[in-house]
Amino acid sequence: MQRKADLTEGPILPRLIHYCIPLMLTGMLQLFYNATDMIVVGQFSSPTAVGAVGACGSLIGLLVNSFIGLSVGVSVLVAQYIGAKQEKDVSEVVHTALALAMVLGVAVSAVGYHFAEGALRLMDTPETTIAEAVPYAKAYMLGIPASMVYNYCAAALRAKGDTLRPLMFLGISGLANVGLNLYFVTCHGMGAVGVGIATAVAQYIAMAMILVYMTFILKDCCRIRWNRLRFHPGKLWHMLRIGLPAGMQSVVFSFSNVLIQSTVNTFGENVINGNAAAASIDGFIYTAQNSVYQAAITFVGQHVGARKFERINRVIFLCMGLVTAIGLGVSALVVLFSHTLLGIYVPGDEAAIAWGTQRLRVMGACYFTCGLMEVGCGALRGMGKTFTPMLISVAGVCGIRVLWLYTIFPLNPTMMCLYFSYPASWIATGAVHLTLAFISKRQLERQDLLSKNCN
Repeated sequence: MQRKADLTEGPILPRLIHYCIPLMLTGMLQLFYNATDMIVVGQFSSPTAVGAVGACGSLIGLLVNSFIGLSVGVSVLVAQYIGAKQEKDVSEVVHTALALAMVLGVAVSAVGYHFAEGALRLMDTPETTIAEAVPYAKAYMLGIPASMVYNYCAAALRAKGDTLRPLMFLGISGLANVGLNLYFVTCHGMGAVGVGIATAVAQYIAMAMILVYMTFILKDCCRIRWNRLRFHPGKLWHMLRIGLPAGMQSVVFSFSNVLIQSTVNTFGENVINGNAAAASIDGFIYTAQNSVYQAAITFVGQHVGARKFERINRVIFLCMGLVTAIGLGVSALVVLFSHTLLGIYVPGDEAAIAWGTQRLRVMGACYFTCGLMEVGCGALRGMGKTFTPMLISVAGVCGIRVLWLYTIFPLNPTMMCLYFSYPASWIATGAVHLTLAFISKRQLERQDLLSKNCN
């Protein structure tokens, strides 16, 4: 039987780094889907096409991230059951998750395809942008079922400590995405819709590879056996209990981003284009940091399953240090080379580059605080906490942003003022998350001690 990674033994930091590096690269490759969409249309089509792809980002996030958020439930359960060495339960979670991903993928794809245009118009997207944004959004939505299946399966592999294979699969599909982008845009002049089709095809390639691996090559309890594909009610409920709050949090996050994007849209095409390019670039900072969030869920989850609570504080502190180092390091590079990076997306458009530089200077300098916030949230979820991090995030991140939008922003209606709403929300929410993570760890220790005394 293939050996599962036991993350509860030995030194934590080397295992943490070994876990995060492939996961970081995987996330960046996944983000590269959208980045190459904008880069290719920026280089070979038009700045309007760049804005069209960027304008769809928050809408796609609103429809997709909520259900991708459910994969948190998969990660937590698989990690905890592996820590407790309950292989039958791991298998039931994997097969329930796959069935759920298939159903949700088709449903989200259908809803997104039919309501994309109406949603973009509600966001005050300019007509010059919407003409290319709608076909791109519809093409992208066709790949959602594959994306959902891939992400749920990858969540199971990562929870058992395997971050390398999801990286390999996404790397191959990412290369296919770049090649198809160039083919559709340069050979057929398809613009934004062409890169949307390319992204959808690449998502099916990634799905096919991970399913083949988990069906025919993987030999442990995460292996897929199609005759066992069904909803196990107990596991489904437990998965939803953990994952739904994460999904609901993503919905509210995305909704707040839609509101901000709607405000950005009122500043005109140059601002839309520059903001879209900068958002794609600072997304790489977030994705690099997000690997530590995933690590916090998995490491804390396995330690909870193994009942090794004494090591959890060290896991959290090491994750905080690692995410700060990653955030500051990547942010420094982004800010230093902001003009060059933005020029790749919107070549020659100095007005858009100037607006994009504003965003990168504010967001880049402060993005490590978002990483600290995510570590606290991930630690709470690894302990099985569900509604607590959701309520904190909704009240902190989304509440502060919406309040900022309707109180502080009208007093100084500039893009710089709008961007400062992000770090303000990260700092306040992160402080609460981390405080509660340490409190929850102490509660678990007390509960375990009481349980041992009763026995």
